[in-house]
Amino acid sequence: MKQDNYDVSVIIINYNASEFSIKCIKSILKHTSTSLKYEIIIVDNASKNEDYQNLKTYINHLNTDQVQLHRSRFNTGFGGGNMHGVQFARAKYYLFLNNDTLLINDPIKEAYDFMQGQTDAALCGPQIYNEHNEKTISFDHFTSFAREVFGRKFPEAFFSKPNRKKNYTKPIVVDYVNGSFMFFRATDFESIGGFDTTIFLYFEESDICYRLKKKGKNTYFLPQTSYIHYQGISVNKTKTPIDIKIELKTSMFYVIRKNYGYLHYQLLRFVFIFRYGLTTLIKPRYFKLFFRILIGLPIGKSLKQKQIIY
Repeated sequence: MKQDNYDVSVIIINYNASEFSIKCIKSILKHTSTSLKYEIIIVDNASKNEDYQNLKTYINHLNTDQVQLHRSRFNTGFGGGNMHGVQFARAKYYLFLNNDTLLINDPIKEAYDFMQGQTDAALCGPQIYNEHNEKTISFDHFTSFAREVFGRKFPEAFFSKPNRKKNYTKPIVVDYVNGSFMFFRATDFESIGGFDTTIFLYFEESDICYRLKKKGKNTYFLPQTSYIHYQGISVNKTKTPIDIKIELKTSMFYVIRKNYGYLHYQLLRFVFIFRYGLTTLIKPRYFKLFFRILIGLPIGKSLKQKQIIY
């Protein structure tokens, strides 16, 4: 039985980006209210030894039980890495925070205070700024046939979804918030089994928020608080762009088939066969992606299957 010794467990994944992980930890320690009892759990997702040792040295110098480091022997991806961290979490709330983020006010306390008073909320996420101090899109609509074929403006126009580019001043219910800062009520997160670890990268946010929505639990966007996100730091170091595009589409089709059914999945696949068949004629480098769509984007060919155990 888990004991709630802390208010918040902050869970961070490191993958060959210890310099960003260290900056992220420093920003948490600097900008988080001392009135909160929180712990920081770092999961190293089988980084190169030099990177891991750099992170380990920094954490050892902190000399505090408040910050933990746990290493996985293989790269389990976003969902798997976070679920690894959950095993050590001892709090009422879980914050899954990307290592390429910096806190610029006190979003953890803001999120905590909001969740304490909003019983219908399973999770929330703040406004994102990029490294140039520019606002960026912080929430999105569930992935679906309509969104992928007609674009994101379609659900906004026909299903009264919030406008992703509008400036809001008060918390609003959205489909899902960006995965770089997801602040969950632990009981809600656990009630649906957490992240789907079948997914290696991408669409984990859409999937988990969709499952919570089916249980009557809402996701909120908090425009009044914010953080900085250097997007794609770890991903850009791993694979070529076409492999990342294939992984993105693989995860998307898996989530659509899982949450909407076989017919929904097949209709979208036929559209994408036509779309990327034409694209391949102009840009031959897309043939690899086109072929993967043609055979159904099997989850068994995900990058997850190519990870090595160290």
